[in-house]
Amino acid sequence: MSIRLLKTLIAVADHKTFGAAADAVFITHAAVSQQMRALEEDLGLVLFDRTRRTPELSPIGRSVVARARKIVQDYDNLVPSVLGDEGFQGELALGAVPTTLTGLTPMAMSVLRSKYAGLRLRIYPALTSALLNGIDRGHLDVALVSKPVMLPVGMRFLDVAQERLHLVTSTEVEDTDPIQILKKHPFIRFNRDAVVGTLIETWLQNTGARVTETMELENLEAISSMVHANLGVSIVPAPCVANPAALPLRWLPLGEDAPFRVLSLAFGKENPKIRVIEEIHKAFLHAVDSAAPLQGQMTE
Repeated sequence: MSIRLLKTLIAVADHKTFGAAADAVFITHAAVSQQMRALEEDLGLVLFDRTRRTPELSPIGRSVVARARKIVQDYDNLVPSVLGDEGFQGELALGAVPTTLTGLTPMAMSVLRSKYAGLRLRIYPALTSALLNGIDRGHLDVALVSKPVMLPVGMRFLDVAQERLHLVTSTEVEDTDPIQILKKHPFIRFNRDAVVGTLIETWLQNTGARVTETMELENLEAISSMVHANLGVSIVPAPCVANPAALPLRWLPLGEDAPFRVLSLAFGKENPKIRVIEEIHKAFLHAVDSAAPLQGQMTE
């Protein structure tokens, strides 16, 4: 049995089919099938139910996958633990919600890179639910997420910043009452599957604000472009670190009780790279503290 076979097994578990797993680990479909049969022979166990058209993990196969994740994680951290570099050399997989990719995340990663030249970061953008799932499955070491209300078991969260929700409009909109603006103009909704989307929907329901939805997007830059073109208005978090190329928009507060999202660094409680995660957290905090005010945007 080898680590390579265990990594392929985990890929099959995560991607559901041998074909998708083959793409993920850069081998052929036939090679995946051969490796899984070799692993079954080595272990003396039946890991897959092959009576189905698409082989599925058996109950014992799923149990083996759970143990395999831990073995692979320990293997990947073997050299750092022996050398005592605590994860500051080599590669680290960092997830980030898309709304942070043009301001906060690049600024923080620049700070980190200047201190630890031997640390290579791979950035994976996704919504919070997908990022947390990536951490749970071992695909990601750590992720910058919108902190969910219900915190998943087995994870820790280090808060980075709060971003209060604002109504954004084009500069052609002259009204100042958010409720009236929402009533009069098409509404560009933030993805309902996102934590922020849930916050927005709850606020709309609590205030009784009626909207005429025209589209639903998850990318802040796409929403800003639509609003800038006067195709509608939207509710989004005001970024704690502004995009240097941000479009000129009107940012209207939703009132004293306006909701806010908490940006937080999420990682597994048993993650052995705690020292590097703490440094990543410091880099994000530094980026927030040193951020320049929003340029080209009006906050009223």
